[in-house]
Amino acid sequence: MPVVGGMPGAYGIRSDNSVQTRSVITDNSQDNSQESPKIFGHAMTMDFSADTLLAPRTPSTPSPRKSSKRKSNGGSSRTGNRHVAVPVPRVPRWWREAFGVFVWSSMLVVVALWVAGGGLQDLASVGSGLTSVGRLTGLVAADLLLIQVLLMARIPLVEKTYGQDELARRHRLVGFWSFNLMVVHVVAITLGYAATSPKGLWGTIVDFVVNYPGMLLAVAGTAALVMVTVTSIKAARSRLRYESWHLLHLYAYLGVGLALPHQLWTGKEFLTSPVATIYWWTLWAAAAGSVLFWRVGQPLRLSLRHRLVVQEVRAESPTVTTVVMSGRDLHRLPVRAGQFLQWRFLDGPGATRAHPYSLSAAPDGRTLRITAAHLGDGSERLARLRPGTRVLFEGPYGRMHEGVRTRRKVLLMASGIGITPMRALLESMDQRPGDVTLVYRVRSDPDRLFVDELSALAGSRRARLFVVTGRRASSRHSWLPQHAAHLGDVEAIRQLVPDVAKHDVFICGNPGWMDAAEQAVIRAGVPVEHVHSERFTY
Repeated sequence: MPVVGGMPGAYGIRSDNSVQTRSVITDNSQDNSQESPKIFGHAMTMDFSADTLLAPRTPSTPSPRKSSKRKSNGGSSRTGNRHVAVPVPRVPRWWREAFGVFVWSSMLVVVALWVAGGGLQDLASVGSGLTSVGRLTGLVAADLLLIQVLLMARIPLVEKTYGQDELARRHRLVGFWSFNLMVVHVVAITLGYAATSPKGLWGTIVDFVVNYPGMLLAVAGTAALVMVTVTSIKAARSRLRYESWHLLHLYAYLGVGLALPHQLWTGKEFLTSPVATIYWWTLWAAAAGSVLFWRVGQPLRLSLRHRLVVQEVRAESPTVTTVVMSGRDLHRLPVRAGQFLQWRFLDGPGATRAHPYSLSAAPDGRTLRITAAHLGDGSERLARLRPGTRVLFEGPYGRMHEGVRTRRKVLLMASGIGITPMRALLESMDQRPGDVTLVYRVRSDPDRLFVDELSALAGSRRARLFVVTGRRASSRHSWLPQHAAHLGDVEAIRQLVPDVAKHDVFICGNPGWMDAAEQAVIRAGVPVEHVHSERFTY
């Protein structure tokens, strides 16, 4: 069997357009009993074109990366450390259904309270009917707005159920529905009051803003929510730096807070029904309490307890930086390989803004390690950090960990900087020889990260590692490089992992590449519930 750099079964898709070649593919880490087009564990000679199929990488090929810069208080290589075995609780599937029932039930309660308050009877005339519709849409909009806050309040039960990736999508969807209903609320209420008032439309608008309690604050809150919604539209969001978008998004909390007095002082349903009053106070208190506790109190408590400081900073390349942090009692921090945290480095301007970075090594109870590409101001600052810099953090977050694993065999697929959580998972996962396969796609050899570490880990864990090099195919939507674009996406997956349908699949990388990879593995027979991914888009 070929051994490449001490690692069994390490191969790469080559980009050279060489002539027909012959290679021997053997891999004792695979089950001899598995059925596949290739026989693993026994030598089998096959003909294939070197620019499309797998060929062993040259054993003597050195890692293309060496650290070009190192600032350290005494860091060490992670490949030689034993990671801490953090308990991995499984996430019950019924949690998702339970939270969905809660959301729909809350809206049913709102509609029921509107009906009990005479909402249906008010539909009898035009003026009162518009006002009643305005009240209903306003109440549902407020309910969805508070649910939106709860979705992103970092409540552990909710976060473990959905993961930040899906929560962000649901948060955005609920937010747009809430905003649209709020617009209907404003228009319908205004037209309804104007229809029964001698002041006319403009006189009614002025009367609302000037004379009704809390309305001026509501107008300011609506303006804040409009700004947040507009900057959340994809076209606008893509033009903003993450730091600018994050700052603008914080105005959503201001908008929610400014809307509360309006509901308290002028809301008919809020004032006339004790049940409604109790319901709304409970929901508002839950939203505010969740944000204060999980977004402010808990992160401060953990940061003060563990006292993280930068221990080492090193350049993996001119555009990628690794930061190693040490702290107190890190073996008690319930973080798992594959997860991410929100980091604040207290080194001057910009320290107040948090940035999400995944762990690039399994936690060892003494240090935490992150690796980030320089994609914005925050990640570029990492290269300028000095040892001893204090660190605040929120988390851990994310479902990219072994707790969602349901099968013995696992396929890890990474592209670019998405290798960071996959490298940590490869290190930490409970596995027998041949259980785990890592497919790592990079644009070119100089872009490869952690090659020595990945080779050492795959060798020690008896895992399989494939490095797929080359620019992405431009002729179609594919996870493959251009030189292999004539291969089908499913065909290529099955060549690398013949029994992929029996695997859990973890995917991380560029969003477009992730979409293509997800579609490929699903078409290859992997059920959707066994595909795990997380996107760091905003």
